[in-house]
Amino acid sequence: MAFELQACLFDLDGVIVDTAKYHFTAWQRLAEELGVPFDHADNEQLKGVSRVDSLEYILRKGSLELDNDTKVRLMDRKNDWYLAQVEAMQPDELFPGVVAFIDELRAAGVGVALGSSSKNAPLILDRCRIADRFDAIIDGNSITFSKPDPEVFLKGADALGSEPDRTVVFEDAVSGVQAALNGGFRVVGIGDAETLSQADFILDGFDGFTMEGLVDRLS
Repeated sequence: MAFELQACLFDLDGVIVDTAKYHFTAWQRLAEELGVPFDHADNEQLKGVSRVDSLEYILRKGSLELDNDTKVRLMDRKNDWYLAQVEAMQPDELFPGVVAFIDELRAAGVGVALGSSSKNAPLILDRCRIADRFDAIIDGNSITFSKPDPEVFLKGADALGSEPDRTVVFEDAVSGVQAALNGGFRVVGIGDAETLSQADFILDGFDGFTMEGLVDRLS
């Protein structure tokens, strides 16, 4: 029996556009100021992780203990560095094929929503001129819990009026895949098959991918 697709929910970073490189340079700069080594392997550990937990990861690695006011100042500084890079983003930074795929879904009457824990999602969508492609935008400004809690996706499905088991989540992070599964969603991993092994299936990217291909893979 063919999978009955009602809606699709998209994470932002690493799925629609690559902002991970900007997070990496900002966190690395902050870690270096704190005297803590920080490389790409560390950055992988922060995928899908909240700003607070990302800072705590760096502090644990450096065996550092700081008061809450200092932590807030550090997170704000990191975010300022990140935003300075995001302000300069252009639509050509969107991953190949993702806009065409979203447009195909919308043309077929499939609901499309953003499900991101990023508080900067509205700015990124605006800079990449893609905000009008979404029927609903659920981001870090409208959720209480971080992934792997399924709140962001459950709110997305609710906004679209779709059932989780007929809604597909596209995620590039282990915590995001787990959040989708925790909410009863079908999930497509974007990236490394071994890392995202719990997903229903893995895509390298959206270039050439179609709604028919999605339904076939999930049926």
